[in-house]
Amino acid sequence: MNFLAHLYLSGDSEKVKIGNFIGDYVKGKKYQYYPIEIQNGILLHRSIDSFTDKHPMVLKSSFRLKKGYQRYSGVVIDILYDHFLARNWNHFHSLNINQFVNNTHEILIRNYLRLPREVKYFLPFLIKSRRLESYAEIEGVKCALDIMAKRTSLPNQSQFAIQVLTDYYSDFEEEFHAFMPDIINHISQTHHISVTTPIDWHPNEGK
Repeated sequence: MNFLAHLYLSGDSEKVKIGNFIGDYVKGKKYQYYPIEIQNGILLHRSIDSFTDKHPMVLKSSFRLKKGYQRYSGVVIDILYDHFLARNWNHFHSLNINQFVNNTHEILIRNYLRLPREVKYFLPFLIKSRRLESYAEIEGVKCALDIMAKRTSLPNQSQFAIQVLTDYYSDFEEEFHAFMPDIINHISQTHHISVTTPIDWHPNEGK
């Protein structure tokens, strides 16, 4: 899962959201330098990643991207699943996505001094571009992949990724909907976190 999904799966705690958001940038035992709730968010991030990487639906989705991305295909699926979360946002959250992103930006700015240096660097660009919302559009997915290819070891294959997404769109979406109830149940049972879902929502809807 990428930024949007990690934030969504953080529940209502501001500090847990911060920890979950910065999880990729806090290595090893360095999480212990943070306040306990932020520590919990970092550990939640790691738990989500571990659960996601082994899930059969995610592995099935990732396989389609192996030709262009090899071992990095799971990284691309994280972004594609954020795309489907953004596209289907009202199914999963009681706030509309615009308000959720506004609230998230306020939390990140309020806690700016706690953020790792790398996060402080890219946060202004993430906020200005409304990147969390932009995942809802295919062009936003391509932009995110292009940015990651420039700043990380992710192969520069965004055109390939978008073509595969377009060719197998309904398959990816079906796998996403099959995966989401499982990750929601995982964080509920393992971390006792409840996400703010719409009234009468049931985790098996959409499967």
